[in-house]
Amino acid sequence: MSCATDLFAGLVLAFMTNSLNRLPGLFVLIPAAIGMRGNVFGAMGSRLGTGIHAGVFEPKLERRGFLGQNVYSSVVLTLSTSLFLAVAARVVAPLFSARPVITVWDFVIISVIGGALGSLVVGSAAVVVSILSLRREWDLDSVSAPVATAIGDIATLPALWAASFLVTYPATHQVLSVTTGAFLIAVCLVVTVRGVTTDREIARRIVRESIPVLCLAGLLDIVAGSVLDAHFETVFASIPALLIMIPPFLEDTNAMNGILSARLASKLHIGLIEPRAWPQALAFMDMAIQFVFAVTVCTLVGLTSQLIAVLTHKASPGLVDMLLISLFSGLLATVAACAIAYYGAIATFRFGFDPDNHGIPIGSSLMDLIGSICLILVITALGIHGPHV
Repeated sequence: MSCATDLFAGLVLAFMTNSLNRLPGLFVLIPAAIGMRGNVFGAMGSRLGTGIHAGVFEPKLERRGFLGQNVYSSVVLTLSTSLFLAVAARVVAPLFSARPVITVWDFVIISVIGGALGSLVVGSAAVVVSILSLRREWDLDSVSAPVATAIGDIATLPALWAASFLVTYPATHQVLSVTTGAFLIAVCLVVTVRGVTTDREIARRIVRESIPVLCLAGLLDIVAGSVLDAHFETVFASIPALLIMIPPFLEDTNAMNGILSARLASKLHIGLIEPRAWPQALAFMDMAIQFVFAVTVCTLVGLTSQLIAVLTHKASPGLVDMLLISLFSGLLATVAACAIAYYGAIATFRFGFDPDNHGIPIGSSLMDLIGSICLILVITALGIHGPHV
């Protein structure tokens, strides 16, 4: 399911080429917006799963109820992080691109409205799944994160694409753009302040703990988007098949990192391995398995991305190059994933960090950045650029 939804997201990204050309700098926002939906609602799903196990979850959206407070905090986090991503994208984008970028007002309009639309879909799905899990006795911990990630990938890009049509560049209605952007900034700030100071204890704690780490994770994703945007005109604009590859590639390297992190954390907690600076044999065995997964998954990503490009008549460098890009980039990213997963698991074990609110968002965003760099390195090394058919 995750692979199919990521390929759909990649196809949407390929069809966004005109919008990305029309609105220089918008590409910077995309990895961060996609990642933020998963971070906010994946964490919410995990908390709701804990609430079900603890017997405090009730399928009612009451103001002080467990579900109601989680939904409220997710609304606050959606608006606060969307505003942060817009400002961060406007600051970071010019550092990596020679092109002039859209105004901060345009970034705010696209990020906040697109983020809100995407979050409405993902949040509604997360609530429905949590209620179904309670009634049908599903393990929400095993269901919520994949569902939030999959639906987030499907919903976020179309939402951003729709929001992008609300702005023009160069601006033809500057007063309207400034007025709308300023209004959205005011709304986000008011909602954020109320969320941080609310008298709802659970919601207040979630908002205060989550905002710093989500902003750090978002900043890493903004840099990842900037790395990709710096090569948009020379590579991605003329070879949209590579745009199709980006979402499934980044998501699958993230997933492998998450799987390895969970395995290593479990082994640490039950005493099968020790938190040493150099991994023990059992930890190395888990890492070796990830390389087997990487070859299989990256081959599939290259093949399916090429197939979709052919079916939709999108320019491609060819099957061999698509496979080489996916495989070599995936193997490079897997080396980094092993290091992040191992030392992240040790940090979580030793210092008692909450993996839902801290480890997962930071680890995911680091992999987005590293995966993006690996893609660009391999594409550059293979000399792939300019129009291909």
